[in-house]
Amino acid sequence: MSKTRLTAVAAVVAAVGLLAACGGSDDSSKPAAASSRSATASAGGEGSKSTSPAKSATSREVFTDLSGGVAAAKLNTVVTAENDPNKLLGRPHQYSSKVTFTDSRIAASDVEGLDKDDTLRGGAVEVFESAEDAKARADYIESVTKSLPMLAEYHYLSGPVLVRVSHYLTPQQAGEYKAALDRG
Repeated sequence: MSKTRLTAVAAVVAAVGLLAACGGSDDSSKPAAASSRSATASAGGEGSKSTSPAKSATSREVFTDLSGGVAAAKLNTVVTAENDPNKLLGRPHQYSSKVTFTDSRIAASDVEGLDKDDTLRGGAVEVFESAEDAKARADYIESVTKSLPMLAEYHYLSGPVLVRVSHYLTPQQAGEYKAALDRG
């Protein structure tokens, strides 16, 4: 691995650590006063209103529905309280279930050196007790990644469900997740 590539990987790992460490901040648990059904893309895609309300489901059930519409998506990790790097699972105003997934359209060289569960490998589905908590989480992540373009990601909200999609996908590819979420 070249010295430049190694430096870039080290910077990404450090930034991911920063994002994970910031995940439990008090600001992330404050509900946002916004629509409970919207989609935003912090990696440059257009956001729009979702017309399909999310059903009460686990993140794994939501992912199963999503993967029916996105053949490149494969379940990666079911997050538990023991393996959650953010230590947010089940905490007040945080996700009640979470899975990470990979997307086969992302080049292995783009994610070389990242943890096997990193959302940059595909994404994550996080399910909350309320739409407000899901929106607060999306807003928090966007505020942290706004100044770190290498960590930017697409966010799609449907009620209490937040689908996070890697910026390594094109807006059209990421939009497949939104379309699948809207159908669900």
